[in-house]
Amino acid sequence: MAKLVVLKVGEGSFDEGFPVTMQIGEEGDAPAIQTLGKLPPAPEIPQYYNCWQSAYLCLGWSTRLEAKPVQVTNVSVIEDCWHAVQVLRNRLNSWIHSESFRAIREKWLEKLLPSDEIRAILQTEDLVLQRLPWHFCDLFERYPKAELALSAPAYERVKQISQTKDKVAILAILGDSTGIDTQADRALLEQLPGATVQFLVEPQRQELNNQLWSRGWDILFFAGHSSSLINGDGRICINRTDTLSISDLRYALKTAVAHGLKLAIFNSCDGLGLARELANLYIPQVIVMREPVPDKVAQEFLKNFLYAFAGGQPFYLSVREARERLQGLEDEYPCASWLPVIYQNPAETPPRWAALSRPISVDKSENNHSRQRSLKKIGSQHLRRMLLTSVLVTSVTWGLQQIGAFQPLELKVFDQLMRLRPQEATDPRLLVVAITEEDFKLPEQKNRTGSLSDLALAQLLEKLEQYQPRAIGLDIYREDPVNPQFKNLAQYMQQSDRFIAVCKISEPTASEDPSVAPPPEVPEARQGFSDVVVDPDGILRRYLVAVNPHPASICSAPYAFSAQLAFRYLAAEGVFPQWTPQGHLQLGNVILPRLQPHTGGYQTIDTAGFQMLLNYRSYRLPENIANKVTLTDVLRNRIRPDDVRNRIVLIGVTAPSVGDYFATPYSTSGGAYQKMAGVFVHAQMVSQMLSAVKNQRPLLWVLPQGSEFLWIWGWSIVGSVLAWRYRSVLHLELALAITLIVLYALCFALFAYQSCWVPFVPSTLALIATSASIVVQNASQKQGQSTKLYAGSN
Repeated sequence: MAKLVVLKVGEGSFDEGFPVTMQIGEEGDAPAIQTLGKLPPAPEIPQYYNCWQSAYLCLGWSTRLEAKPVQVTNVSVIEDCWHAVQVLRNRLNSWIHSESFRAIREKWLEKLLPSDEIRAILQTEDLVLQRLPWHFCDLFERYPKAELALSAPAYERVKQISQTKDKVAILAILGDSTGIDTQADRALLEQLPGATVQFLVEPQRQELNNQLWSRGWDILFFAGHSSSLINGDGRICINRTDTLSISDLRYALKTAVAHGLKLAIFNSCDGLGLARELANLYIPQVIVMREPVPDKVAQEFLKNFLYAFAGGQPFYLSVREARERLQGLEDEYPCASWLPVIYQNPAETPPRWAALSRPISVDKSENNHSRQRSLKKIGSQHLRRMLLTSVLVTSVTWGLQQIGAFQPLELKVFDQLMRLRPQEATDPRLLVVAITEEDFKLPEQKNRTGSLSDLALAQLLEKLEQYQPRAIGLDIYREDPVNPQFKNLAQYMQQSDRFIAVCKISEPTASEDPSVAPPPEVPEARQGFSDVVVDPDGILRRYLVAVNPHPASICSAPYAFSAQLAFRYLAAEGVFPQWTPQGHLQLGNVILPRLQPHTGGYQTIDTAGFQMLLNYRSYRLPENIANKVTLTDVLRNRIRPDDVRNRIVLIGVTAPSVGDYFATPYSTSGGAYQKMAGVFVHAQMVSQMLSAVKNQRPLLWVLPQGSEFLWIWGWSIVGSVLAWRYRSVLHLELALAITLIVLYALCFALFAYQSCWVPFVPSTLALIATSASIVVQNASQKQGQSTKLYAGSN
């Protein structure tokens, strides 16, 4: 946000000093800071200024003050001028470093950053203060985006009448051109993009008066001879014989202001007298030359100002850039960069070039008409450019997505969305019997060769069976046969329809992750594989339901351990698995879709077998998926019959020493991914299948490929519209930030409440990239127009 600084200089003199009030605020807002100070007595400063002015006037150029022969300027006169400059500059800086002015200086340095865009206004009636080179003060030199304007203490905003215009309307007065080249000014104005210029060449007073009354002008321009009288009044030479004061055009100028006049440029000599009189008419902005100005300097300033302003630069920065570029002429024309100055009506905000052709809204209905006209001004050509850019950006983004460029980031977003979902209740159909480190120390575990001894397993199954569970799943590898002394256990494992055991498929030739055989007592129909598919970043987000085992694998189970448990539970209610012609798994009326190679954020994964997205049941701790008891609790009769009856009981190891843990999308308080014991992973998978069939809990799903493309393209179009709507970089950045929040909120709402995973990362990239592309194209177009203007003037 640009800053506005107003320095109000009270009544005083160089002999007594000047009281100063400084106000600082955001552009368009009331001042937020006010500081008082004083410029101490400095009677020598007017003397130093007069010395410099005398040296400057002795340079002898042909200026726009009056027509006179060119005089030869020698080196000593130029050196005298530069010496006077240095003396005045040093004294001016020491003046603002005085102790009585310290509070203002320090507040300025404290509240304003060198990167800030600053409009500074000096309000004073003192003529010498207005003529001093304030831009030499270090307060301005260290701020590259600050420019000082002058202002009268009294001002007022004039209510302007709405005018409908497609182009900037300029009334250009080319006055007495004796000894100067006003045709160069004309050539510059004729090259302006988006402007209509009415030229009055050495007009008569009545002709000028009529034109000021006739229509709504945005800019009034004068080139020719002018001067300020001793009493402070200004006069312009409109032709070779007639001179006029501002008061001679008072009523016509007041009418022009009421009809929308925003800016007056007097590219002529000694214009402060003109500016003060124009300020009494409340013209919003005036640009004048403080002193007599050489013809070449006037032309260069106008060229550089129009190049910057019509190219989209803010008004004040355009003036500063054009003024500072005059330094390149100062070997021939010393102090050229001093001359241009803004005279500002503080009640008005400086316009931008693009805004000058837009009508002023005077009421709500007029504002609506203005907005409609602005929308129509997009034009078919601009609309085609926006659509073409959005299609190109979307296509590139889509291509990058298809090769998996966004997969790592998109999966991180998936994890975050998973963590943010509302919490769900514990699944009442499940019970987990966890074998902990303490359970390894039980007497029943004395002769164990793995995680669970034959004795402990026999007693555990006996205890559970008396409470009639619907299914029991043993998530512990048992490759060795049961000890002959536990014949009942072997018989139970061989004959019980409730009991499901695990094995591991893997690849038969894999040395690091070999396959594991099932218990020899359990038939193949009641075996389930424990294999899971982990993403490249080590996170478990997918559910492997079924595979075709390798013929050489010692585990030939076609279904997952969790799927076998779910099938056993549903079979008791008459629901059996079926395969659709499309290769999807159907349970009752619910179809479980197969994961495709390009699904949501997944683009470069192996989808072998039948895989699904794992829709975790949402908890702060994923292990809260089911009620949990320990082996000790069961063997010591610390469980209730209802904890087991008609439930699926999963038996597995949670002891950390075994290492049967998997990383999940959930995170710990320290930010690391939370790991979950394998038995709880299987519980999550069982719950997902049962909940989909019995409770109609949605499965995670994604949009079809074509719909995903349209989703990304839609956000790309939003980016192009924002870039067209907001020409200010700050406003565009704010709009993009709000839009990204909306995009993320939509992605979360769809994920949390509809279980739909839509692409966030490519949509974000398309939004920002399209917006940036439109901004670059607009800047390039303006640059081209300004370059054409600049080139045409040379």
